Amino acid sequence: MDRNSFYNSEGYPDPTAYYGTKEIIKEETEAEKRAGELIRVLKFIIRSCGFELIERIAIKDKKTGREFR
Repeated sequence: MDRNSFYNSEGYPDPTAYYGTKEIIKEETEAEKRAGELIRVLKFIIRSCGFELIERIAIKDKKTGREFR
């Protein structure tokens, strides 16, 4: 999480919003990292088995319901 999220859109410090949303942003960032790593591993396995990926991989986080492509 970067320090810029501590400030609101007008540039003023907004600690209430920052501390209220920082855990949510952290969880979303971790989910994006996990999804990216999973997709890289799947692509590696596909290539190592002598196959070629011809369409996008779409996965869904069971906890949040968010979809990654």
